[in-house]
Amino acid sequence: MTQMQFRPPPAHFIERLYAIGLGPLVGRLILLLTTTGRKTGLPRTTPLQYEEVDGVYYVASARGAKADWFCNLLAHPEVEVQVKSRRFRGNAEPITDPMRIADFLELRLRRHPTMVGKILESEGLPARPDRSQLEAYAGKLAMVIIHPC
Repeated sequence: MTQMQFRPPPAHFIERLYAIGLGPLVGRLILLLTTTGRKTGLPRTTPLQYEEVDGVYYVASARGAKADWFCNLLAHPEVEVQVKSRRFRGNAEPITDPMRIADFLELRLRRHPTMVGKILESEGLPARPDRSQLEAYAGKLAMVIIHPC
């Protein structure tokens, strides 16, 4: 039996769900992050899975520091965020330290063990990796902490 690959839905699909009023439903797991394009200066919106801790939002980039949205916020750290029906401005703090990213992954595993386990399996890791496996995997990722203004 072949294992199914995890593929997130296309960005435009998530944006459309928000646009038709389903933000409160999909917003339990996915926020919309709007950055300013580093080359164009135009707004760029990306749906991302997130975790909220004490009013601060954490998102990770599976493509590491090469993701366009991550490169955009390096150039322009002021961002706009929509979570459920709430919209706010924030300042993005980029994180590339594997230890801190591994902490984030552990939090996600505690909160969403099945979903995150499937994502990790699709990346070639066990569904319940140990700390050293998480740290090695985290070295490929980048993370952002969004501080609401």
